[in-house]
Amino acid sequence: MQKLNSENLIPLLKKLESHIQFKDERNNTISNSDVAWQIDHSLKVINLVTEALASSNPDQYKWGFNKWRLLLFTLNYIPRGKAKAPKIVRPPEVISIDDLKTQIRLANDNINRIKTLDDNAYFTHFVFGQLNKTKTIQFLQLHTNHHLKIIRDILK
Repeated sequence: MQKLNSENLIPLLKKLESHIQFKDERNNTISNSDVAWQIDHSLKVINLVTEALASSNPDQYKWGFNKWRLLLFTLNYIPRGKAKAPKIVRPPEVISIDDLKTQIRLANDNINRIKTLDDNAYFTHFVFGQLNKTKTIQFLQLHTNHHLKIIRDILK
């Protein structure tokens, strides 16, 4: 298995960035949202999750069994259409190229910041519970790949 570290997120970020040129493409048989929505949502998740990780108190991290985390992280798969994005990570109605590029730069900074964080820095996911640094990186990879697959399917 590939070692989980924040560097693994950089190529995914580059793939998101490479799809900005197709931001207005859509395929309603795949998703009700366009490519820009998928990119913006993915970037919001990366940025808000890494900020939560950085502001957490590692002393308060407590591992707990979670059947959904175990199942989906083991399968390396997030099913489509089963969960609704929390309001905080939903894109605005109008998504500009400049805003996407600004979020990309912030995501690069945030990904580099992960390296410096305590191993027990954590973020709490609404389905998966508390995720320490390693599990958060795994979640970010899983989530970003999920949306990259949707983008690829929209663009087919």
